[in-house]
Amino acid sequence: MPGELDKVANQARELREWFRDFVRKHMGRPLTPKALRELGPLNRLLERDEAFSQISRHRHSDGSRLELQMMRRWRSPESLLLPIGEALAQFVCEEDFANVKACEGHSCTLMFADHTRRRARRWCSMAICGNRAKQAAHRNRLRKQH
Repeated sequence: MPGELDKVANQARELREWFRDFVRKHMGRPLTPKALRELGPLNRLLERDEAFSQISRHRHSDGSRLELQMMRRWRSPESLLLPIGEALAQFVCEEDFANVKACEGHSCTLMFADHTRRRARRWCSMAICGNRAKQAAHRNRLRKQH
């Protein structure tokens, strides 16, 4: 129906903002059991899934094999949110929130999981935010010299 995908897009944006707030609240330290109560909206989304497993043939370079694949029935536009919910749930369950940081870029709103050896990463992307910060620092040094 007209407008159904727009409605789902709005729900996806609301889910993104809810999750962003959740991550910002808990980043920098391990998740506590109390955080589980805050994950209610995500668990309610995951409960709507109609996923099932199916055996199928998978081709490899050395022939073909049978494999078990996860499938999903796409009965409504809202089911498009389910893979997003799964990705968020996987992040919550597998990532150590002590490693989650906000980018130090001037106007960047992104967050990232710092997996560097010393946990000293500062930017979401060295090529973008890190480069801009280093250019700005260089310009400031040049100004101070003159």
